[in-house]
Amino acid sequence: MSALTVLQVGPGTSVQDLGRPGFSDAGLGAAGAADRGAAALAGRMVGNRRDAAVLEALLGSVTLRSDAHLVTATTGAACPVEVTSADGRVRGAASYEVLTLAPGDVLRIGQPDAGLRVYLAVRGGFAVEPVLGSRSWDSLARLGPPPLSVGDVLPVGDAADGWPVVDAVAPPLDTPPGEPVVLDVTPGPRDDWFTPSWRATLTGQVHHVTPDSDRVGVRTTAAAPLVRAATRELPSEGVETGSLQVPPDGHPVLFLADHPVTGGYPVVAVLTPAAVDRAAQLRPGDAVRFRITG
Repeated sequence: MSALTVLQVGPGTSVQDLGRPGFSDAGLGAAGAADRGAAALAGRMVGNRRDAAVLEALLGSVTLRSDAHLVTATTGAACPVEVTSADGRVRGAASYEVLTLAPGDVLRIGQPDAGLRVYLAVRGGFAVEPVLGSRSWDSLARLGPPPLSVGDVLPVGDAADGWPVVDAVAPPLDTPPGEPVVLDVTPGPRDDWFTPSWRATLTGQVHHVTPDSDRVGVRTTAAAPLVRAATRELPSEGVETGSLQVPPDGHPVLFLADHPVTGGYPVVAVLTPAAVDRAAQLRPGDAVRFRITG
């Protein structure tokens, strides 16, 4: 079986796929790729099926050696990419480009200037051992194939149903430097638990991502918190990816792929799927504006 060997890797790099939905009654979330759009695009570029597993690298910074002829592509946060052949020759490459590797080639993925998560797909997908039907690492449940370490060997599977039909695709348009990232939300289901001014508070100011954000959720802070109208306790209820939950301090927490299946704080709004993908690329300190679409 073909494989890639990990020569260098930063913290938080893991294998991800579509996740493991259907276990919420057991208290287990779906997990899966945080930026689903970027992960799916990488898979399509190399001809994979939707269920093929990809690599999710936090801030890039991963180096892999190929032992076979492989077809790869990187998406998500745009980053420097280069390939060193077995004879020492170095060739440049780029994100959002289909890239072929020969036996002995070393693929280096550098750190992006903007964005947080880089996705690497290989034709056939990464065939690490699945857990409960998924190859995703769930950082909250500590379940699934663990994050990568130097020396790990990543087998390549057979989850391909075609060949690349493009050499490269255009990266998505980035937010201009210095401008807040705009995230679209729809109100509810617990917006009535807040004072009528919650819309103006949420959308009328810039929020900033705090350092304690991760795959579970993006924590935010702003000058003015959201104010509760209902002060009673909320019984725990189900929450979805993209839920904008508001803890007692009034600063929203945006749930990502590894969120808990229930929560005891009211959800004032829910992000659209496209906005969840954008939120998955937020770094600590990034500025955010929310926009109500419904």
